[in-house]
Amino acid sequence: MAIPLSYNLNSLRVRWTSTVVAVLGIAGTVGVFVAMLSMAKGFKTTLVSSGSPRNAIVLRGGATSEMESGISLDQVHVVEDAPGVARDAAGPLVSPEVVVIAAFPLKATGTDANVQVRGVSPKVLAVRDSIKVVAGRFFQPGLNELVVGRNVAGTYSGLSLGSKVKFGGGEWTVAGVFDAGGSAFDSEVWSDASVLSAVYKRPTNVFQSVTARLTSPEAFTGFKDALSSDPRVTLQASRELDYYEKQSRALSTLIQVLGTMVAVVMGIGAVLGALNTMYSAVAERSREIATMRALGFGAGSVVTSFVFEALCIALVGGLVGCLCILPLNGMTTGTMNWQTFSHLAFAFRVTPSLLAAGLVFALLMGLLGGVPPAIRAARARIAVALREL
Repeated sequence: MAIPLSYNLNSLRVRWTSTVVAVLGIAGTVGVFVAMLSMAKGFKTTLVSSGSPRNAIVLRGGATSEMESGISLDQVHVVEDAPGVARDAAGPLVSPEVVVIAAFPLKATGTDANVQVRGVSPKVLAVRDSIKVVAGRFFQPGLNELVVGRNVAGTYSGLSLGSKVKFGGGEWTVAGVFDAGGSAFDSEVWSDASVLSAVYKRPTNVFQSVTARLTSPEAFTGFKDALSSDPRVTLQASRELDYYEKQSRALSTLIQVLGTMVAVVMGIGAVLGALNTMYSAVAERSREIATMRALGFGAGSVVTSFVFEALCIALVGGLVGCLCILPLNGMTTGTMNWQTFSHLAFAFRVTPSLLAAGLVFALLMGLLGGVPPAIRAARARIAVALREL
């Protein structure tokens, strides 16, 4: 025979002060847990969204990032002639690119932060066709002009449309602002590759990477095989999506690990709070429990009843924690990208799957906090408790 659920709900209402304390403890733990996971999710999503399924990125053999790579102009021509490369009226859709780091002051603090400056080909907007200039115009080849991502324009001083800025030994004019759809490119500054190399006194016609637009995603295999088997070059090709996913892996994993560790420590406190609440309930209701046992309710019914109470507390705490985190969704923050040593702006991503994970975590805490007191209640000696009536 099962104990009516109305009994448990009424018990929670009567003991509302201890119930609220347990709910708040679980809510705080779930909030931290989901917030850290949403931060890692946002960082990874920002980087991965930089890639296109039709694009391939080519680096020097053995390089793990653009900063470690070097590709000569002769090798660029080999990439342009590789099978699977898309073409338009102007020729192959390939963008050889130079990458440097420059420091600019943050508007919020005035302190300098590293920004990735990318020297690109005039064909870059055809190669990365999802990127659109939303203010001003694109830079003119051969001139000291910049276009900046929308996050850059709002984050750094001196990089708004029409501004003149000095870095790398040259003076530049911000000619336009582009929107990269929330990808990592929104945190970059772009210029003409040849001008950027000249200003930084880098070797002429040496690039860090080459991005190629393919005729289709399926063309990648033939493109990669052609480069890896060509004796003239030592190059490695990756799908752009795969490359940026690897770039995000180290930091997103660290955030997840740290977030889980913090949540586990807080979770222990929340479980102890739930244990205290449920043990107190058992102590206060010993005569009630004995009476129900005497009326024919079995030990299993008592255990189920107390576990249900603990799960109710945990579920409410989980829902409160998730609701408190929802306003973070879309909020922009920034951190250092270890692969490029530059500042990357990204948005928190509070997804349904993360909210579900938060609720499961809350129910787990409720289960851990409810089972031991429930077993103690079921083992209570009926005769001893009834004598106290």
